[in-house]
Amino acid sequence: MTDTQADRPLIRLLPGHDRRVKAGHPWAFSNEIAMTPAARALPPGGAIRLEGDDGWRHGTWSFNPHSLIAARLLDRDPAAALDLAWARRRLGAALALREKLYDAPYYRLVHAEADGLPGLVIDRYGDALALQANTAGMEALTPVLVEALRDLVSPRLIVARNDAAVRTLEGLEERVAPLLGEGGTARVEEGGLRFSVDLLGGQKTGWFYDQRENRDRVARLAPGATVLDAFCHTGGFGLRCAAAGAARVTLLDRSAHALDLALETARENGLADRVEAQRGEALETLERMGAAGTRFDLVVADPPAFAKSRKDQPAALRGYGKLARLVAPLVAPGGFLFIASCSHHVAPGDFADAVIWGLGKARRDARLLFQGGAGPDHPVHPQLPESAYLKALLFQLA
Repeated sequence: MTDTQADRPLIRLLPGHDRRVKAGHPWAFSNEIAMTPAARALPPGGAIRLEGDDGWRHGTWSFNPHSLIAARLLDRDPAAALDLAWARRRLGAALALREKLYDAPYYRLVHAEADGLPGLVIDRYGDALALQANTAGMEALTPVLVEALRDLVSPRLIVARNDAAVRTLEGLEERVAPLLGEGGTARVEEGGLRFSVDLLGGQKTGWFYDQRENRDRVARLAPGATVLDAFCHTGGFGLRCAAAGAARVTLLDRSAHALDLALETARENGLADRVEAQRGEALETLERMGAAGTRFDLVVADPPAFAKSRKDQPAALRGYGKLARLVAPLVAPGGFLFIASCSHHVAPGDFADAVIWGLGKARRDARLLFQGGAGPDHPVHPQLPESAYLKALLFQLA
């Protein structure tokens, strides 16, 4: 998608509906916009000039007349050319920040609105990239973004991980395929370990960079400990604990493929003698472990999102309470529990309350050692608190 101001449509906000946008919010909702027949006929993802009914110019936005979030900010300049140079500047700024934060090229390179690329996620694995375009605007811009990425980081592989359910809200099909290069495997280095990453078949974009600092924090507690990594995926927490000197690590996940990758990583890093895997539905397995009196010095519970939409919030909070109730008995006295939520529809305070309720139902006294979220390669747009989706709690249980 490249264009000029001359052929860029003008869309206006309704009278009295510009307060949020004037305050710096990067979204305009469909009920805030004058949806004329001409506006409704515009193709999803195209660039528009957005103005208030008072003529206030709000810049260049991508527009989707079929989405609740109808307009998303791309540039404060209403005449900005969305060309290769623009993409290089925007991606270059994101790259410069990550290079200040990290010594090696393993990080989230782009985190959507906070990096000025609404709906776009790019994770970097050395010379491989996973790109997820969750909005029609980023879908339209993908060719120029790929070209800019080639110029900036010379990747051997770029994979489109366009299989997030949120794409359906934008009228986009789900698709996973290479955009550049061949294959779909990559490596990530963290904590002295090399992990195998499946960019085509793994969860989300292949690796959960958002928990990197939390894995560091948990691994410091692992020397000499027995560890349970529940909902382990490819074993990030558990294998980091093993490398830090854990006596025994149990990985639990329902995905045989993810567990195979985790065990392969354990073998490659000389950890196989201290790592075992159990395949099963986590909640059922945790309940059985508790009934059998199984105990660990350190338990990690990092499940997939329990709330896929706002209406799921009450059920999700009950689920987090139940999870805490099930894992608490597995923690040996004086041991540690790390529990997290990646549901952006669940607020941090509500999540903490649900977990504390579960600990109380399990009759475990606890002290909270840490409460936080994602690492700095997942910056938060200050006008979008929901972009601070990750909630993490670390307890010591008496």
